[in-house]
Amino acid sequence: MADAVRLRAIVVDDEMLARQIIREMLANDAEVEIVAECVNGREAVEAIQAHKPDLLFLDIQMPEVAGFEVLEAMKGERLPGVIFVTAYDQYAVRAFEYHALDYLLKPFDRERFEMAVSRAKAQLRRDRNGELDRRILALLEALKAESKYVDRLVIKNGGRVFFLESGEVNWIEAEGNYVRLHTDKKAHLLRETISSLEEQLDPKKFLRVHRSTIVRIDSIRELQPWFHGEYHIILHDGTKLTLSRNYREQLQTVLGKNL
Repeated sequence: MADAVRLRAIVVDDEMLARQIIREMLANDAEVEIVAECVNGREAVEAIQAHKPDLLFLDIQMPEVAGFEVLEAMKGERLPGVIFVTAYDQYAVRAFEYHALDYLLKPFDRERFEMAVSRAKAQLRRDRNGELDRRILALLEALKAESKYVDRLVIKNGGRVFFLESGEVNWIEAEGNYVRLHTDKKAHLLRETISSLEEQLDPKKFLRVHRSTIVRIDSIRELQPWFHGEYHIILHDGTKLTLSRNYREQLQTVLGKNL
């Protein structure tokens, strides 16, 4: 990246004042061009795909789709450098400092902002071998370890990226290295093995009932005895699933009674 080339930046923050502050602080910087401003994570994913920015000023805490979920949606694509703009707690700040280009802890002054931008410029111009991608992916793994269970799933379909609340999913079936997520309205295909997804879902809300099936516990209407210790699970929408003997004990633990 030659010094004469301007860095294309996107600012993502649900607070108008925060976006305005960043815009004003970059107004006289001839090396950085703001190509888009976004008020939420959904807009950010679309803008990143459309503009292919070099640099992203990314808020962490936003309604509906948080900052790290924006990065999760971009896995497998070219990732911009990230400066986090956050009011997060101190533990999270240390994690971001290790993985990201820099972080700005709200409220920040011009000196701190210019220091962060200067560091970002230097790193972006040194990067030749995907080091930024590796650092962002390392951040995602660290965040997954901290958050433990997912509340939203990132669905990619025909070039579109959208977010599905885990609570909308009634049941899940395995299809090789994919899973099909069944909701009240339609089914969605996700590139994930069922065992991997099981580890990401809260076991108090989702239960493996068969080697190829996971069910959301709240969607179960009744259980009907079947052959050889197996049961039929009837969901509220009438879907009939099988509870195999190998997974019966787990359901008994959740229900607090023997079947």
